[in-house]
Amino acid sequence: MTRSMLLAATAAAALLAFPAAAQHVMEHGAGMTMQMPGTPAKAKPPAKKPAARKAPVRTPKPLPAKPTPSAAAVDHSTMDHTAMPSAGEPDAPVAGAPATMPEMNHAQMDHAQMGHAAMPEMAMDDASMGHATDHSRMDHGAMGHMMIADPLYRAASDAALAKAPKGAAMAGMAMGTSAGFYSQGSGTSRLPAAEGPMRGYMTQAGEWMLMAHGYAWGVATDQGGPRGRSEAFVQSMAMLMADRDLGDRFHIQLRTMNSLEPLMGARGYTNLFATGELANDRPLVDRQHPHDLFMELAAKLDYRLHNGATLFVYGGPVGEPALGPSAFMHRGSARYQPMSPITHHWFDSTHITYGVVTVGYATPAFQLEASAFKGREPDEHRWGIETPRLDSWSVRGTWTPSPFWAVQVSHGRLKEPEAQHPGEDENRSTASVQYARGGLATTFAYSLKDRVPGEKLSAFLAEATYELTPRHAVFGRIENVANDELFPDHDDPLHDAKFRVTKAEMGYAYRLPIVGPLGLALGGTVAAYAKPAALDAAYGKTPVSWTLFSKLAVGL
Repeated sequence: MTRSMLLAATAAAALLAFPAAAQHVMEHGAGMTMQMPGTPAKAKPPAKKPAARKAPVRTPKPLPAKPTPSAAAVDHSTMDHTAMPSAGEPDAPVAGAPATMPEMNHAQMDHAQMGHAAMPEMAMDDASMGHATDHSRMDHGAMGHMMIADPLYRAASDAALAKAPKGAAMAGMAMGTSAGFYSQGSGTSRLPAAEGPMRGYMTQAGEWMLMAHGYAWGVATDQGGPRGRSEAFVQSMAMLMADRDLGDRFHIQLRTMNSLEPLMGARGYTNLFATGELANDRPLVDRQHPHDLFMELAAKLDYRLHNGATLFVYGGPVGEPALGPSAFMHRGSARYQPMSPITHHWFDSTHITYGVVTVGYATPAFQLEASAFKGREPDEHRWGIETPRLDSWSVRGTWTPSPFWAVQVSHGRLKEPEAQHPGEDENRSTASVQYARGGLATTFAYSLKDRVPGEKLSAFLAEATYELTPRHAVFGRIENVANDELFPDHDDPLHDAKFRVTKAEMGYAYRLPIVGPLGLALGGTVAAYAKPAALDAAYGKTPVSWTLFSKLAVGL
């Protein structure tokens, strides 16, 4: 076990050794959205060019206001580039653009050189951002459709980054076609924009925008009561996303996500009152299974319509269907929780599914989508890719009315999801509300599993992370679940009996930036449980668990 943990830690650390993030300061409405930083309190006067090179002063034409009240978009395919002011001249106001338009430093950009099909001499002084990145070769295809994000959304995102560790994310960056109106969660799910941009290392490679994220947790835990045990283990995950435009209408995103958790063995790690899946052909009880080597291997293709609306298709041999909120490891509200929720198989169990196709319609404010996928949970052989199958379905609606809220409802029909319940399908319904503001990220969720035939089992979850400062964070989670899998032995008198259990856990994390987006969080948690008296003999009267952790992460 010790050798496996060392191998896992070494390999995960190798996956996480990314260089410091480049701090770009341009916004892409497609591909990686790169919003402009706030105007400094006292702006320097624009640099003057020699008279021989100075372009004539032109008065900009007003741009008509877009019907979408929350953003103004600039479409390079229709923009009259001769109407843009030359370098070194004051900016005139542009009709329909938000107040943050002057944030772009025109003293560093020669608009007279800006052509319709390309921006050959686009250069930006990144010295203030701690590096020197040459943007001079960025052409129109790499830039995508430039957007000017609504100041309210940008301010909400910046307020979250102000409480994050230095280098955890790049201000104003958003992968995909979100344009900063929401943050991207797992699969095709959404998170509030006020959680801030997805944390990790971001860079440009030709016309591709790349993002890398990952972590390695070193965890030591003592799970209380007769069924608990003390142990140490390593969790890990590494993901890579690549975005680019395919012409004016299409945008593609490629994703891969992997884990070395199979090294910890089929039985995973101790987690009191957690159930689900098998190890050595026996149900796992009071344990959390490891994740598979392949957690995601998928792509998403968007087709732009108008006013920020898109049609999209997502899928691959390994992915996540449109069911439930974003998986726990991608939620800001669970960022420093070292254990998976005991309600994992009510909310998150489909986040690794072998065979997924999702189609949807999206605007900045809402998203409607439907999925076909494989209902059976992954088997205990974690190193390979299982045969994809489309035997189950789900639908989901998500509402993101402001930077601070993400609300979703979903329903699915899963074909025999659990191996320990052969012949039983499942109707699963979920609803969640996520709220974020200024370093606070919360999730409130409900799920109902209706086995066909079988029991109806409900679960509730409330969790929050509050980043007090870039160094200090506190977090907590409360779960309440009805579970009938705590006694899998058919000869046990409590076999198949349904018990409602509550777990309350609180913790603290101290964050240490290392270099660029790479950082370390050190912390711990304490958990207590409420349960029926009938469980005292198995679990003790008042079990208490504690956990210590160190989390090495790209995008802490």
